Amino acid sequence: MPFLLSPADFTLWDIVQNLRPVPLAVIAILVLFSLFSWTIVFSKGSVFSRARRENRNFLRAFRKANNLQSVAVASEQFGSAPLVAVFDFGYGEIERQVKQRGALVNKVAIERSLQLGISEEVTKLELNMNWLATVASVSPFIGLFGTVWGIIDAFAGLGNAGSASLRAVAPGISEALVTTAIGLAAAIPAAIFYNVFGTRIREMGTRMEDFAIEFQNLAERDFGG
Repeated sequence: MPFLLSPADFTLWDIVQNLRPVPLAVIAILVLFSLFSWTIVFSKGSVFSRARRENRNFLRAFRKANNLQSVAVASEQFGSAPLVAVFDFGYGEIERQVKQRGALVNKVAIERSLQLGISEEVTKLELNMNWLATVASVSPFIGLFGTVWGIIDAFAGLGNAGSASLRAVAPGISEALVTTAIGLAAAIPAAIFYNVFGTRIREMGTRMEDFAIEFQNLAERDFGG
């Protein structure tokens, strides 16, 4: 039966203390979802911050270098930079061609290697993004389920309460609405950061595409391909 409280005693803490099993389970799930999404947010934020810094430093070294060999030596300092991974793919293909044929003979193969590197790095950057999308899309519905369940429970208890007044129903309805509020609290940050990180991934993808062009230009100057 829905709990009954006087207006003076009716607080959010009272609602939380009197939660029944189903709303309590819904809230526990939403809290876990929220904690999980915030863990991803902080982890991805750190990854993007480090990747952006390392990309900037590596790109500066790349543009100052006279040849690809010196870039390869300098790249060891910037292991966290996605651009370094792209460089390694391209440079590895160049080394294979030079070793086997003594010259740069297949520019298409280099371009494909660079694209593979870009694809691999974008995939790494997108890791766990699907979980943020899941939390953002599912949490409101889980909260709504708790709300509907609570409202049904509150109205079902009216017969036992012997009253159809707002005072008899309000606590139960309030308990139900708490789950919707928590669902939105879990979903909104996840949706925001999903969009923010998605934008950063697209920006880094574009930066890697541009770098691939710079790499090919330097390779042609070095080897006359």
